[in-house]
Amino acid sequence: MVRTVPGRTDRVVVVGAGLAGLSAALRLRGAGREVTVVERGSGPGGRAGRVEERGYALDTGPSVFTAPELVADTLAAVGDELEDRLTLVPLETTYRARFADGSHLDVHADPDAFAAEVETLCGPGEAVALRRYLADLAALYRLQLHTFIDRNLDTPLDLLGPELVQLVRRGGFGRLSRHVERHFTDDRLRRLFSFQALYAGVSPYRAIAAYAVIAQLDIGAGVWHPVGGIAAVPRALAAAGADAGVAFRYGASVERLEVTGSRVTGVLTDDGERLPADAVVVAVDRPEVLVPGFTRRRRPVYSPSCVAVHVGARAELPGQAHHTISFGAAWREVFDELTRDGRRLGGGSGARRGRIMTDPSLLVSMPSRTDRSLAPEGGQVLSVVAPTPNLDPHSGGNPDLDWTALGPRYRDEVLAVLEARGWTGLTGAIEVEHVDTPRTWAAQGMAAGTPFALAHTFGQTGPFRTPTLPRRGPENVVLAGSSVQPGVGVPMVVISGRLAAERITGPSSGAGIATKADGAVAR
Repeated sequence: MVRTVPGRTDRVVVVGAGLAGLSAALRLRGAGREVTVVERGSGPGGRAGRVEERGYALDTGPSVFTAPELVADTLAAVGDELEDRLTLVPLETTYRARFADGSHLDVHADPDAFAAEVETLCGPGEAVALRRYLADLAALYRLQLHTFIDRNLDTPLDLLGPELVQLVRRGGFGRLSRHVERHFTDDRLRRLFSFQALYAGVSPYRAIAAYAVIAQLDIGAGVWHPVGGIAAVPRALAAAGADAGVAFRYGASVERLEVTGSRVTGVLTDDGERLPADAVVVAVDRPEVLVPGFTRRRRPVYSPSCVAVHVGARAELPGQAHHTISFGAAWREVFDELTRDGRRLGGGSGARRGRIMTDPSLLVSMPSRTDRSLAPEGGQVLSVVAPTPNLDPHSGGNPDLDWTALGPRYRDEVLAVLEARGWTGLTGAIEVEHVDTPRTWAAQGMAAGTPFALAHTFGQTGPFRTPTLPRRGPENVVLAGSSVQPGVGVPMVVISGRLAAERITGPSSGAGIATKADGAVAR
């Protein structure tokens, strides 16, 4: 039996209007609860931020949108249809992978087209291997979804069952790097199917093979673009919630939770308002700062951070894809630099210190290639994500990097790398820009200065990650977001909102996400 909040739960306050908080709010409202969402920002979105200036609309948070069925399922909780709230465009080319040797590979949502690209670049043997691997990814995802991802877990015993045995037999607890290497001989394909480990905050040389399923979401099951940008997704959820009766308090920070005995009885905002509460969903990055008595079970390990450069440029930049993974020549060295012990990297002092990538691999998104509403005529918007160390030395980060001075220089370096790799003319055409560094992430309240939260080490995964209903703290406080189960990424935090709501309402009839035969998620 899944543990749930005891006692009355008629009035619920949700702290945070990011995707996790919105997901929880819609589920709770659909189950008949009176719901109020408190958000310190001026509108919904959380990490999915937006800068609008001079006709450019820059998404400053996530740039890759997968598993739209999860958003559809959330909207359905209040009787809404996805098609009435969002227009989604499937990307024929989900990624373009550019390699240091000058070659490139277009990753297609259609497996036949993808296999043809691989055969042309890597040979027929690798094309056959690709088809086998895509089938393996889909099967692995189906195996893990209901048992390890789409459910509340309170103890490791919750995992016991035939699915765990199958995962062990499939080598799911081996290393991701070795799992991929067994399938492919071409180093380019090995990189393509293992770089996603960084989304989970770990090197593919440390990540367990079960994390291969991350590639299923953005390579196997496809990528979409929401018209209006990623920020359109939280706006759609918030609009549906408001229409269903969810109350929103924007521009209000939670000062503290009022506790009587073992329960929170009210939420106090910084403007003096008291919101009565029978239950509270805390969907913030550091719940330990807000929730009395809540502490994590062990010293946390955080994911690497990033520098994110978002620009609006008056340039056509022809020939570029919507999403591009630009690989440098270095590979294992990249992960060493981001997370390894500083003594091995010449860092001196003996403390764990990461450093800036000397040969960066970058994720570049140009959504205006698909959606012209995001930029003026003749312009483009780009988001460039360059992984960096976080600020926590225990996690291999480096708090001594002076990002005030380093940030502008690194911004220039990233743009110079892009120019050299084919985005010619970008730097001189920039009209609008927004840059985030580990220090700006920290100023926004993100632990260790990383937007990617807790790393998915073995000890911070599944039942070992903080559950949505913690055993420490008030009995009627539930958690949601990337710091708790199931983890990091847009699909995962949307799921976490549903799991948090179910800690209050109990599992709903037919709850959960069904899987198609191809491994994609479906309503």
